[in-house]
Amino acid sequence: MNDESLEHNIVSLYHLRGWSIRKLATDFGISRGRVRRILARHESRRESGDEPKARVQRASKLDPYKEYIGELLATYTDPPPTVERIFELIGEKGYRGGRTILGHYLSGIRGKKTKEPVYCVQESPGQRASHDWSEYYLEFSDTGQKQKVIFFSFILQYSRRQYIEPVGDMSRSTLLDCLINAFIYLDGVPRQIKSDNQKACVDRWEYGRAVFNKTYLGFATHYRFTPLTIRPGRPVENLKIERPFYYLETNFLNARRFANPRDLKQQLSRWLVEVNDQRIHRTTGKKPLDLYTEELPDLQPLPRQHYDTSQTDYRLVNNEACVAWQGYFYRVPAHYMNQQCLVRHCHGQLTIYGPDHSPIVQYPVAEPGREDKYVGQRPGAGRPAPGPDMSQTLERLQALGPVMAEYVEQVKKHKPGSWRHHLKKVLALKVTYHSQDMIRAVQRAMNYKVYESAAVQTFLQVNAPKKNEDTHWPPPNTARQ
Repeated sequence: MNDESLEHNIVSLYHLRGWSIRKLATDFGISRGRVRRILARHESRRESGDEPKARVQRASKLDPYKEYIGELLATYTDPPPTVERIFELIGEKGYRGGRTILGHYLSGIRGKKTKEPVYCVQESPGQRASHDWSEYYLEFSDTGQKQKVIFFSFILQYSRRQYIEPVGDMSRSTLLDCLINAFIYLDGVPRQIKSDNQKACVDRWEYGRAVFNKTYLGFATHYRFTPLTIRPGRPVENLKIERPFYYLETNFLNARRFANPRDLKQQLSRWLVEVNDQRIHRTTGKKPLDLYTEELPDLQPLPRQHYDTSQTDYRLVNNEACVAWQGYFYRVPAHYMNQQCLVRHCHGQLTIYGPDHSPIVQYPVAEPGREDKYVGQRPGAGRPAPGPDMSQTLERLQALGPVMAEYVEQVKKHKPGSWRHHLKKVLALKVTYHSQDMIRAVQRAMNYKVYESAAVQTFLQVNAPKKNEDTHWPPPNTARQ
């Protein structure tokens, strides 16, 4: 029963039926004092239209220190003093009350801090776009393991048409390559592009203004757009790019399977055209593709030559006639030893130039985790010649049966850069363990889709006896001395 119903019943029974205060208190399960207050409040409203006067507030132990607390709040504003700190300071002045009453008093005089309203402004066609990153951990069915994938997103703020690309890192060169891909995908460049406060774009802040780095400014000049960025700690200024990531999570990354990163890119390309472009946008009420048709004439045209995003640096050719780049050694002709050569890394290709700036050699960039650290190195030129042909290793493994033959094919498929290393390690286990135990180990590895030789070795160490171990020792009838 709410207070209004309770008050109505008590007043009616008291005046119309003549119930006593004791009987009303007993039947309604409240105190007699509360019954009297309800009746007094009703009588006051009937006679004067006013509520009874509130009780006089009692004095508090905090009253003598309220003026001092006001001085502290006025003196220290950024940052304001905490409840704990004020409790310590007034304790030094002689305050002996509790901390709770201080907290209630401070919350009352400070008031509840309200959030700043978010104003979404509809930009004109071709005026502005935004870009950002978002990280996810996705499981690929080929390996059965989760892998970190970074998504780059670029969105036109008028039409809400979006370009998304999965990448491996958030470096400056990757950002510029992604922006160029977005310009090509959207067939134009907006007049302003807004980013978050990332190091790939902003070097520092001075006097409330962002200082963009030289490379990003050169990129913006080449494509004739004005770079913008949000203020530090203000992610709401870039909501038009933050919110679409939520749609990516709840639609594209929801209830889908990806075999490998290549399959992820293929499915994402289809999803952008078939789903993301065709949906009815909640804010605009139209399809992004329809609004993009209106926006396309207002986008700036692309230049004939795109910005050069390659990484360049000068490297010294060492005594092995190799140039070191990102942990690998790329071979050049021997007569360039001890000379400075320009190295250019662009789109997965590494080009090495001579002192006269003419190209000498070009190699595909070595894949991370590759066992052989030399690229283009011939046997006998500065390093030991390779061992026996892998065909012998494969024949000996396949001779162990169809299970091992299937394991060999799976390792070659899932470990394209290091399958030789893993198969040699597995064959070496035959020296220590029995063949039937090795078959059990590789069968278990395939069941769990684990193709490292270390997994097979660990299983054998835990579950299989070694060849030189006698499982019947000590004899059962031999007494322990």
